[in-house]
Amino acid sequence: MDMEKGIGLVAEQLASGGRNIVFTGAGISTESGIPDFRSQGGIWDQYRPVYFDEFMRSRAARIEYWRQKTAFYRDLQKARPNQAHLAIAQLHEMGLVEAVITQNIDGLHQASGIPEESVIELHGSNRRVRCMSCGKIFSIEEAHKRIEEGDPAPECECGGYLKPDTISFGQAMPEREVEKAIELSRSADFFLVVGSTLLVHPAAAMPGYAQEAGAFLAIINLSETPFDTSCNVLIRGKAGEVLPKIAKRLETK
Repeated sequence: MDMEKGIGLVAEQLASGGRNIVFTGAGISTESGIPDFRSQGGIWDQYRPVYFDEFMRSRAARIEYWRQKTAFYRDLQKARPNQAHLAIAQLHEMGLVEAVITQNIDGLHQASGIPEESVIELHGSNRRVRCMSCGKIFSIEEAHKRIEEGDPAPECECGGYLKPDTISFGQAMPEREVEKAIELSRSADFFLVVGSTLLVHPAAAMPGYAQEAGAFLAIINLSETPFDTSCNVLIRGKAGEVLPKIAKRLETK
């Protein structure tokens, strides 16, 4: 499909009312300088991931985990919402997007101006740290300050291990967020996927739930997804170029 025609159809669907949901993956944040995890040359090409059970049983694994997170933290500190994040935030402000379901852990949707309660983080967030024993939340800045001061695997005052509030390999998904994402997907009238290959489950099942409920499914992505042949609109392009064009069309409606 011609890109301009696809942009017009997406804008038309967003303007038609109903429950409009946006689902985002790593492809929206790479344009902000956040490295992809799974693609060639991504983070898991550079590091062997530390599994959750390793983190919990071995101090050496916790030190290695935090070493990897420190490298990622530098990119996180520099990252700012790009034009795609800002366009989604504009659509939310206009009342045309109800919620964002994201696989990303960078907090850039919130930084773009979307309220915390309207962002469902399926894989958690790198911007906060949680004690694995008592559940207390710390800022990522506080944890990294302790690392810089010589504590390579910081612990809570209760003795529990501190870990960025993200989902590691082998760790259970956040039940409340998954349930909310399924509920939104199953009740969507329009479901827009941005920057995700839709291969990682259970997140990748959300467009299917939306389709089963009769939602109009649109995809903006540079690479192929399992839904490319069944979606209503497929736009092969950069999120930061396509989404502002969609928002601009809706400004005049």
